[in-house]
Amino acid sequence: MSGRVSPLSNLPPVVKNLLIINVGFLLFGFILEMTSNVDLSRITGLYYFESVFFKPFQIITHMFMHAGFMHLLFNMYALWMFGPILEKVWGGKRFFYYYIITGLGAAALHTFVNYLQIKSAMSLLSPDEVNIVLGEGSQAIMQGKNFINSQMAKLNLLINIPTVGASGAVFGILLAFGMLFPNTELFLFFVPFPIKAKYFVIGYGVLELISGVANVPGDNIAHFAHLGGMLFGFILIKMWNKDQKTFY
Repeated sequence: MSGRVSPLSNLPPVVKNLLIINVGFLLFGFILEMTSNVDLSRITGLYYFESVFFKPFQIITHMFMHAGFMHLLFNMYALWMFGPILEKVWGGKRFFYYYIITGLGAAALHTFVNYLQIKSAMSLLSPDEVNIVLGEGSQAIMQGKNFINSQMAKLNLLINIPTVGASGAVFGILLAFGMLFPNTELFLFFVPFPIKAKYFVIGYGVLELISGVANVPGDNIAHFAHLGGMLFGFILIKMWNKDQKTFY
């Protein structure tokens, strides 16, 4: 008798459990929304620290919640593709530390950039308008509304819309793979020729920087969180450099 082999059976434990947790969060969120009309991302997502919705536990939980299936699919595919080899090279403990620290680093840089954007938006408003946003903005968001004044609306979104996703940690993983296996050729479905990992990572980083600086309205992608994951990943690997090797 032959049994089916689970697609998770050959994965190292940390990657496997991270995949399970991330998928579990999204499924639990779908169930809550269908049965209780509760948006789990509004509970677990990371809010700006001055928002009435901010809770300290969100600093961790936002890394395991995603905005939808495609968002989850991209991140988990990258984790599944690059994570196992890094865990085998580093060991589970170091890989787990790396994943969490790059995720937290991503949140830190995103929050700092968010702070600068909020201060810039506030400078274009009167003190009364700022106080209205701070006092009434969260309730407007809960009702699916926002302010007519475009600057007040922008400020309200910056303060009271949560950030979710494992993208910061995943970009840290991409950076690590590019540093440890710089000359490994990757075959990507959107590139018609093989590309070395180091060039892929550099190109992706530059694209994220350009997109973050451009700050296109309606983008809804935390580009500086991605860069934060890469930045903190680079720092960590350099700190571990005495026993880090380039393999290929």
